[in-house]
Amino acid sequence: MQTSSVCVGIDISKAQLDVAMRPAGTPLSVPYDAQGISTVIARLSQVSPIRIVVEATGGLERPLLRALVDAALPVIAVNPRQVRDFAKATGRLAKTDTLDAQVLARFAEVIQPEVRALPDPQTAELAALLARRRQVLAMQRAEQNRLDRAPARVRKRIEAHLRWLRTELARLDEDLDDMIEESPIWRAREDLLQSVPGIGPVMSRTVLAELPELGLLNRKQIAALVGVAPFNRDSGRLRGRRTIWGGRAPVRTALYMATLVATRWNPVIRQFYQRLRTAGKASKVALVAAMRKLLTILNAMVHHGTPWQPAAARRA
Repeated sequence: MQTSSVCVGIDISKAQLDVAMRPAGTPLSVPYDAQGISTVIARLSQVSPIRIVVEATGGLERPLLRALVDAALPVIAVNPRQVRDFAKATGRLAKTDTLDAQVLARFAEVIQPEVRALPDPQTAELAALLARRRQVLAMQRAEQNRLDRAPARVRKRIEAHLRWLRTELARLDEDLDDMIEESPIWRAREDLLQSVPGIGPVMSRTVLAELPELGLLNRKQIAALVGVAPFNRDSGRLRGRRTIWGGRAPVRTALYMATLVATRWNPVIRQFYQRLRTAGKASKVALVAAMRKLLTILNAMVHHGTPWQPAAARRA
């Protein structure tokens, strides 16, 4: 077996890691703990795989990812939906941990997803704080919606929980402020991004944590990465409506809110949005185009290291 062509799939559960290799290799199952991770790394270091694929499972994969990166092994966290679609397309309908690992290894071999650098621990911590902030805001909205319909005794408990959530939100914002303040690079990047009318702390910090590729890719690549690039739906004579999908949902959500503000207060984005509406574009279509325009402007600013300049922004 030529070790230079080995692709690996690792299925992750709370208790266990299942490892499969292609085109050949003995499967491996170990507990998901420090010793199990060490066993996996020792085994993979012997075969020198060209690609290791795991599913992004909402945080469960992070200890393994960090250990593989520290061991200089080429690991990629992929969208679980892509893997499920691939499994269906190849006729793999059964589902066990061992089979899932085999599907991931086949996915790595056939699709050959690009290996990207994982965020450093500081960036990962910033992303975790932002994710927790989104969770607290979601809980706050849910409790506020329950408040009006709740009887008096329940209302008191909801109000107490809302007070706690507001305090927790303030603490999270303080932690985020401290993290940004401790990093001269992040501080400069945040100042650069917030020089754009419509960009506030939520958008700038989401970009810092969730979109480190900003400024490193071209306009089409960054739009596809965020999920605001339109995809064709054409077949034969049929010309379907262009739609957006996929991408990084936290970044896209923050970009959507920033663009809503920018269509009112940013002269370049406002003019761009109004021109599309005057041309007969639907409001949602015009807004997505404005999102893409704003993202392109941010990408160019970070690439060149220049703050907001309306004339340059119009050309972006």
